[in-house]
Amino acid sequence: MKASESQWPTELRLTEAGHMLKVSFESGSAFDLSAEYLRVMSPSAEVQGHTPEERKTVGGKRTVAVLGVEPIGTYAVRLTFDDLHSTGIYSWDYLYDLGVNYADKWAAYVAELAEKGLDRDKSGEK
Repeated sequence: MKASESQWPTELRLTEAGHMLKVSFESGSAFDLSAEYLRVMSPSAEVQGHTPEERKTVGGKRTVAVLGVEPIGTYAVRLTFDDLHSTGIYSWDYLYDLGVNYADKWAAYVAELAEKGLDRDKSGEK
């Protein structure tokens, strides 16, 4: 994707009782993004911080589910999770990036958990 191009979704669908978000784009790309992945990669300042040094690694979200998907203008959605996190605004480009770069982002997240003594089942953040 070129920097000047934006990805536009054609479908967003919660499946598996809110544990999976299926996202399809006009380009033909489609991704199944788990609620856990979306939660730990939340673009919110609460997770990402205001600088890279402030970014938090969030553990214990293996069973989290998405309760709601709220449109934000024509450019994004706000996801509400069952742990009550709802401050992240997921732009279409960010959702596309999460899908395209899933393998690398997930591997980095799992490595961060191990490095910080956290895990996917026990709540905590560092």
